[in-house]
Amino acid sequence: MTPPATPPHGTPDAPLLTVRGEAEIDAEPETARIGVTITARGRDRRTTLDDLTRRNTTALDLIKSYGDAVEHVTTGSITITPELTPHGRGERVRSHHGRVHLTAELTDFTALAELTTRLADLELTQVDGPSWALRPDSPVPAQARRQAVHQALQRAREYADALGTTIAALIELTDTGTDPTHPGHGPLERGGRRTAFAHPDEPAQPLDLEPPRLRISAQVSAQFTMRPPQI
Repeated sequence: MTPPATPPHGTPDAPLLTVRGEAEIDAEPETARIGVTITARGRDRRTTLDDLTRRNTTALDLIKSYGDAVEHVTTGSITITPELTPHGRGERVRSHHGRVHLTAELTDFTALAELTTRLADLELTQVDGPSWALRPDSPVPAQARRQAVHQALQRAREYADALGTTIAALIELTDTGTDPTHPGHGPLERGGRRTAFAHPDEPAQPLDLEPPRLRISAQVSAQFTMRPPQI
């Protein structure tokens, strides 16, 4: 026979105890992501497209030259936009603007510093980032969740002990919020965006990137029944 469910407010025979558990872990980032925006502008649409294609190929070849240090590289939106003359009649095109977005994710932060600088040194190329994160299969968030549960259990035992009794059963455990990461932003991000032009005779020095610590947090709410205390 199934025992009757415990009311949400508990009973004298089965007092209800609700506690929270929290945990925070600081961890080293495992990946870094940068965004690369390549632009071209010209009076002729075809010339603008050709320039954009050439610069995009140069940036992609540079990124891929870092081999296993680059975990992913993807191409985002590509736009070619005509700019009309502000005055005059008819649809007269003054120039064309081309733009393509790339995203690269790296696991080697030494290579990241060098690649970021070399990309920013390319013609009409803008670099945003880096943003830091853990790998999707990182064990750190699970560790934070376990610690939060352990803290909730410890609190429940302490409250029960203060009443001269013990906890009897777990009624409910709720994940009230697991934040995988609070990523910091690297120096390039704090400084905004960097756009540079090529200076082949004077190669830029690699940026000094300091990966931030990531704070991973977890919170749970747990409900327990207690054995009736002698009050």
